[in-house]
Amino acid sequence: MKEKIKNILKYLGIYYSLQRSYRGAIEFSKKQYYKTTYLKYRGKGYVCNFCGAMYRKFVASYPSPEIANALNSNNVIAGPGENVYCPNCMSKNRERLVKAVIENRLNVRDKHILHFSPEKNLYRYLKEIAKVKTVDISPRFYKNIDNNISYADATSLQFSDSSFDVIIANHILEHIPDDNAAMKEMYRVLNMGGLAILQVPYSETLPDTIEDPYIDDPAKQAKLYGQKDHVRIYSLNRYIGRLENAGFSVRVLTPEELIPFRVHAIQENESVIIGYK
Repeated sequence: MKEKIKNILKYLGIYYSLQRSYRGAIEFSKKQYYKTTYLKYRGKGYVCNFCGAMYRKFVASYPSPEIANALNSNNVIAGPGENVYCPNCMSKNRERLVKAVIENRLNVRDKHILHFSPEKNLYRYLKEIAKVKTVDISPRFYKNIDNNISYADATSLQFSDSSFDVIIANHILEHIPDDNAAMKEMYRVLNMGGLAILQVPYSETLPDTIEDPYIDDPAKQAKLYGQKDHVRIYSLNRYIGRLENAGFSVRVLTPEELIPFRVHAIQENESVIIGYK
């Protein structure tokens, strides 16, 4: 029944606008709630590098029971946990981490950036310092972030070779069945000397990536991978290997190297994966 209603709304051309309005209302309500609830935590501790707000703790996001076992038993990093959302602007830890790395370790000013599935706060920051092209396979979901976003299938990008200086694909590849094709396409459209920030949830303890191309069931995916629209849990070593097979030279910024950024409430055991061409 739910799918039938969704298809009718899509046929009428109002599904995506209703979804954006719904998501916007939920986000606004959460933002107002946390702003009020977390007033008691205002003060020195963590500082959001988007809005500048300071709190002793940020908003946690814990996994639901049906996905917790997959995440916990496989020691998945870059997933739910403590200090995920800024109570003031609702930036996520994954955005704050990427911004911290860009500001302090990389030079992207005036560069041409391809930004997949743009995060609101990160996109607003990037567009002030660089030329940003946003894309997604369902672009109408992101019209409230960038009205000029384009459709793109990461496994078959419409851009010419060597079109971008920087690619940001933050938690994208774990959603794509043919991630090898997507990696090769990202490498193709990247300029020589360019870089790609390619964060994904991963495990350092798994000997191999967990995936099954024959599973196409959100409930089974949630149970196996820890999220209903994920198609794998990466082994970190195997993930790096796939990027290298696509052509990238990979640099891993370790948690120890990222210690100065912990003040921004990042996930403290997460590494940053950068692919170079």
